[in-house]
Amino acid sequence: MSLSALIMPHLPYLRRFARALTGTQASGDAYTIATLEAIDVASGFPSDSAAAKRHLFTVFLKIWSSMPINQKPSGLPTGSQIESADRTLEALTPLPRMAFLLRTLEEFPTSEIAEMLNLSPGEVVALLERAGQELATQLSTDVLIIEDEPVIAMDLETLVLDLGHRVTRIARTRREAIAAIADQAPGLVLADIHLADGSSGLDAVNDILTECQVPVIFITAFPERLLTGERPEPTFLITKPFRRETVMAIISQALFLNLRASLAAR
Repeated sequence: MSLSALIMPHLPYLRRFARALTGTQASGDAYTIATLEAIDVASGFPSDSAAAKRHLFTVFLKIWSSMPINQKPSGLPTGSQIESADRTLEALTPLPRMAFLLRTLEEFPTSEIAEMLNLSPGEVVALLERAGQELATQLSTDVLIIEDEPVIAMDLETLVLDLGHRVTRIARTRREAIAAIADQAPGLVLADIHLADGSSGLDAVNDILTECQVPVIFITAFPERLLTGERPEPTFLITKPFRRETVMAIISQALFLNLRASLAAR
C-alpha cells in the first residue's frame, strides 16, 4: 500500500485534533502540513493502518512540542482573575491538554497515548486527571444549542448543565438561532449542520459571528466533509453519534482557548 493510501483515511482526524489543540484552523492546518512534510522524508512508515495512524499523530506531537511557544504560557497582564486563569493555562500546557484530547476526542487508549508521548501509562492517567480537574474549574458561560433532533438536543442540554453552564435557548432552525442571539449573546455555541427546515447550521453560525465573536462547536454525522483543509471550516468538530466524554472535553477546550485569547488580547 502506498504512503498516501495509508495516510489519507487518518488525515481528517489529524486536522480535527490539530485544530482543537491549537484553537484555530490556520494554525492547526499549518502543523498538519509540517507533519506531512516530515513524514514525506521519513523512512520506515508502518504498513498497518492502526499503526500508521499512531505514527502520524506521533510525528505531529513531536513537531508541536518542539516549538518553544507551545511549552510555556503566554505573558499576560496581572490581576487576580487573570493570574488565576494564567495558572490554569500553565497547568495545562502542554502535556495534560495533549493527553486529554488524544483520549477524549480521538479515543486513543491510554497505552497508545503513553507510547506517543514517551510516558508511562501511569503518567498518562495522572495527566488526564490533572486536565479534568483544571478544566472543571473554568468559569461558567451561557450556551446556545442549535439542534433540530429533540433527543440529541436534550442530551446536549444535560451535558451543558452538568458542566455548570447555562443553556440560553435550543434553536431548531437558522432563523431561531439568529433570534436567540438577539435576546442574549451566548458565550458558546453548539451547532448541528443540517437543521429542521433544511437550513444550514454553518450559515446560522456565520450569521451569528457577524454579530458577536463566540467559540463554536459543530456536531455532524459526516465530519470528513468539513475537514478537507479548505476554508472556512470549523475549528471544533464532534462526530455523531457522540460520546458524552468527547462533548464535555471539547466544550472545556473551546472555552479554555477562548479564555486564553481574551486574556492575551488584554
